[in-house]
Amino acid sequence: MFFVDTIELEGLGNRSYLAGGESAAVAVDPPRDVDQILAVAARHGVRISHVVETHIHNDYVTGGLELARITGAQYLVPAGANVAFARVPVADGDTADIDPGSRLTLTAIATPGHTPHHTSYALHEAGRPVVVFTGGSLLIGTVGRPDLVEPRLTEQLARAQHASAHRLAADLPDETAVLPTHGFGSFCSSAPSEGEATTIGKEKSANTALTVDVDTFVQDLLTGLEDVPAYYAHMGPANAEGPAPLDLTPPDLADAEEIAARLAVGEWVVDLRNRVAFAEGHVAGTFNFEADGKIATYLAWMIPWGKPVTLLAESAEQLADAQRELVRVGIDRPAAAATGTPTDWLPAGQAPASFPRSTFAELAAHSGDELVVLDVRRDSERADGWIEGSVHIPVHELHGRLGEVPPGTVWVHCAGGMRAAIAASLLDAAGRDVVAVDDGFDAATEANLPLTTG
Repeated sequence: MFFVDTIELEGLGNRSYLAGGESAAVAVDPPRDVDQILAVAARHGVRISHVVETHIHNDYVTGGLELARITGAQYLVPAGANVAFARVPVADGDTADIDPGSRLTLTAIATPGHTPHHTSYALHEAGRPVVVFTGGSLLIGTVGRPDLVEPRLTEQLARAQHASAHRLAADLPDETAVLPTHGFGSFCSSAPSEGEATTIGKEKSANTALTVDVDTFVQDLLTGLEDVPAYYAHMGPANAEGPAPLDLTPPDLADAEEIAARLAVGEWVVDLRNRVAFAEGHVAGTFNFEADGKIATYLAWMIPWGKPVTLLAESAEQLADAQRELVRVGIDRPAAAATGTPTDWLPAGQAPASFPRSTFAELAAHSGDELVVLDVRRDSERADGWIEGSVHIPVHELHGRLGEVPPGTVWVHCAGGMRAAIAASLLDAAGRDVVAVDDGFDAATEANLPLTTG
């Protein structure tokens, strides 16, 4: 019997896997914080004999090199990947014995498209394919985006994605489980994925890469691509060089005086508390990236790369969780940190700043007032409809475009509230009067706000 355990990286929208048998296992696309993989292996009582990468990742820092070093496992990396460290180069058709006692073997399948060197791995039990780890190739209902390597290669890689999907569908039985790394909220996915599990057979009838001709597929794929998170530019080089071991020890603690000094010199001080608590009271000048939101994606996307960041958390546990999320995207060491509440982070006698939260119904009630409606959703979201007269600046662009927000009280909204809270904190730190609309966008229709579409 074999097992496959999933390590969910919810904040990044990715999954890693540990698959094995009675005594040994293979780790697939492991995250940088490898203690999770080690814990799963310990629970099964197996050693990690192999660590494999489907590709050089563009959206997170891998833990593969460190995991192989710790465990002594063979580190399998596609041969076409240009890396600066020793590894076992893998080419199409190469095999590896994972757990001979359980008759588990792994076969490399060249599936270029997400990257030129992308490789999927089919897990065989007694010679029968049972699982295929597809990385950023075949996802649930879609494929990985082809535009992260080199703009001039995008169309070529999109066509390769179509061909790779068809190869997997032709070479593997319908009942083979498909286990991708991307597609659960990751911006490496070319389109949103739906569902938690799939097979080759299901994808044959549901995945556009397998249901439409290549020209239609490529046209639709390239038309639907979202903006690329800015931090992706740093992930590929870090992974090709070989990431350093991580350090999750607590950062130095800052008092109110140091927090004020860091704000005064323009450093980023990030409040990790939930958006309700932040709106009710916070240190003026701080930014709100909820620890329970997609902090790794949005903070890494928006902060100038390499800029020192100080984290403010309500507890040591919240701080530690945020550190773990951030090291996955290369934000290795906070400059400082503090725990508690705004009264602990402010000089004696200084009151916290605050701003109101609201709903679309309340916005409709103020529709005759002099105000600015700021929509911080992505272009693709806005294309489905927007409030007439609203200003549109995606949240990941807002920090560099604050000067484009017209004067007046700014009512800022997104699709659900989290990104509006980030935007509201940026505006508040810039001295603007702001109202955060903490509401689902469907409520804009229910509130009879005037909507339009392009």
